[in-house]
Amino acid sequence: MSQTLIAALQNPALFPHPVEQFQVIETHISWVLLTGPFVYKIKKPMNFGFLDFTTLSSREHFCQQELKLNQRLTENLYLEVLPITGSAEAPQLGGEGEAIEYALKMRQFPQDGLLSTLQAKGELTTAHIDDMARQIAEFHEKAPRVLSENELGSPESVMAPVTQNFEQILPFLSEKADLVQLDALEAWAKASYERLKPLLSQRKADGFIRECHGDIHLGNITLIDGKVVIFDCIEFNEPFRMTDVYADIGFLAMDLEDRGLKSLSRRLISQYLEHTGDYAGLELLNFYKAYRALVRAKVSLFSLSPDADHVQRATTLRQYRNYANLAESYSAIPSNFLAITHGVSAVGKSHVAMRLVEALGAVRLRSDIERKRLFGDSKDLYAAEVSADTYKRLNELAAVVLHAGFPVVIDATFLKHEQRLATAQVAEATGAPFLILDCAAPKAVIQGWLAQRQAQNQDPSDATMEVIEAQLANREPLTADETLRSRHVETNLSGDLDKLVTDIRQYLPGL
Repeated sequence: MSQTLIAALQNPALFPHPVEQFQVIETHISWVLLTGPFVYKIKKPMNFGFLDFTTLSSREHFCQQELKLNQRLTENLYLEVLPITGSAEAPQLGGEGEAIEYALKMRQFPQDGLLSTLQAKGELTTAHIDDMARQIAEFHEKAPRVLSENELGSPESVMAPVTQNFEQILPFLSEKADLVQLDALEAWAKASYERLKPLLSQRKADGFIRECHGDIHLGNITLIDGKVVIFDCIEFNEPFRMTDVYADIGFLAMDLEDRGLKSLSRRLISQYLEHTGDYAGLELLNFYKAYRALVRAKVSLFSLSPDADHVQRATTLRQYRNYANLAESYSAIPSNFLAITHGVSAVGKSHVAMRLVEALGAVRLRSDIERKRLFGDSKDLYAAEVSADTYKRLNELAAVVLHAGFPVVIDATFLKHEQRLATAQVAEATGAPFLILDCAAPKAVIQGWLAQRQAQNQDPSDATMEVIEAQLANREPLTADETLRSRHVETNLSGDLDKLVTDIRQYLPGL
């Protein structure tokens, strides 16, 4: 009946709006009928285990779920669920009588606006990444928490699909190198699980298992009217959707890295953390990224038919190995460091810190953000006691991030010797190399950057020129010992930043 129905629906007279042309996109779970202004999505009567659309009532239910859940992240994109009445040969859209099928009506958008398409054309920007990080952070903050009595999100429920991946991949492999790699990945996953089990339990208790999206990747994100829109969440399987927020953001990070965009993936995570402050869960990130990479590795093998020829098998195995190698990269022992910026406000410290995020995988901790997270909109954010508590908090977070296996760059002025000394002690206690990034720029440049920042009104810093003048007058210069552990950076010279990254890589070749 389904193919007959899809063919019969391609009749302009059935639609209460002009039809520019019909195009049918078929996936393994649905037909998507494009008309020009609107899209009509019809679910296939299929049962894949992880979803069951075999009954008409289930298809109606999941159409309604898709409409409801996707409205959390979109506006005027998912419109309504319409009954299809009549017969397969002579259907009526939204007509009277008993429904024979249901369609989800959506606003149609150009396919060339998908971020996966923009990325393929080299047009994905840091502005897109920052917008995604902000939207996902705000979405996760508002997402309902999974109740504690619900099994979803428990350590055992997290590990079950990880174990299933290895069980389902194994029968497809025969070459020794692939089998050895799979064994090593499984051993790492099991060891990581045992190490992370207390944290997984704590995440569940602390309410970080939430009704997430479940399928965030560039193919499910588009530009509509110039704005980034995240769509097509998982509606058909609660365990896929009700998960730790790190599993949700980790999927997008992995997808970016699979596309060779490691610097953008690093930026995404660091920006996301600046919005959420959820540094406590960072240790889970590589575990979830490896899991997501192996899901894709498994799916690529599932596409291999038993009668595939040599070329088809080689192509599929190459795709599998790309994902398996990506998963393996997340098991590497990290090469950590703790860097701090040193310099007055508006000298370009945040730009220097972000360069280390994108190039070296550091997590940026910003004093302006953590100060406001601690004190809100308190008027005197630069008072001595506020400053002391902020630096204490930055040091606590730095220890957490280093323990999670990530380098850290603290973006703060660090104009006092005691502030620098306290952070150096954090590095020493964790065995991480310590580096001071001594940031400088001509005063005219600083004034120009400050004016630009104030005009845009998007920066978390409230520093004024008066604050900067006071900083210049009261700063304590680096000691001789600190100078040996520092690197001077003229922030207005891009060559200085390039050389800084090169020097750190030579000093810490594991980065």
